[in-house]
Amino acid sequence: MNVAVCVKQIPDPVEPYKLDPNTHSLVRDGKLVLDDSDTYGVEMALQLVEAAGGGDVVLISMAPNGETSGLRTALAMGAASAVLVSDPVLSGSDALGTAKVLAAAVRTLDPAPDLVLTATESTDGYTGTTPVQLAELLGWPSVTFAKHVEVKDGSVKVARQTEAGYDEVTSPLPSVVSVTAGVVEPRYPSFKGIMAARSRPVSEHTVSSLGIEEAQVGFKGARQEVVVVQASEARSAGEIIVDEGEAHERVVAFLEQIKVL
Repeated sequence: MNVAVCVKQIPDPVEPYKLDPNTHSLVRDGKLVLDDSDTYGVEMALQLVEAAGGGDVVLISMAPNGETSGLRTALAMGAASAVLVSDPVLSGSDALGTAKVLAAAVRTLDPAPDLVLTATESTDGYTGTTPVQLAELLGWPSVTFAKHVEVKDGSVKVARQTEAGYDEVTSPLPSVVSVTAGVVEPRYPSFKGIMAARSRPVSEHTVSSLGIEEAQVGFKGARQEVVVVQASEARSAGEIIVDEGEAHERVVAFLEQIKVL
């Protein structure tokens, strides 16, 4: 069984994010790290391949400046190889542009994957739309918010998390499945894995090598634009109510005022 995992390399969240003053987009010119939300998809893929008794896990990522630091972390977890798409024209790509790139990268894989796993959303974007757009572009079924994944007899069975519990969904393969943070417990890369990751292959692509027109991606192809960024208002001090026997009445009145009651 062969599983592809779409992973995102993001600016280290330990450091304050910086925005380009001209484009209002996130600055990504430093070292990038593996998005923590993607570690669950990598771990899920490794467990599925192990349960199948054979196959490979390949990573797919889009990042500037040929950055592979985050990919090496995922490779150290046990993935066999990676595909990196890096091209200056990709700067400013929206969710759909990103999905177009990822779909084109998936099509380059040989052998073709039986399953593509993604996170529910990235921690530096939070659109949550890329997984379903990727599935649509590939022409594959899409299952979202997976809290449990099993593959058997050419299909994938998913416990899909909902507000009321979970739905049991079965989909034919190949398909795209986005997993939640609680789907598995990601393993820590071992020293052996870290050393092995240095020699695992990372093939690189550009927009042209994937056959994508430049007008479809980057700022040119984006269908959304951030026109202004403003700091959020500072929180004002809350009202302190001293209970002199009527505090409950004031609390009820306040809740009615903000239409909670």
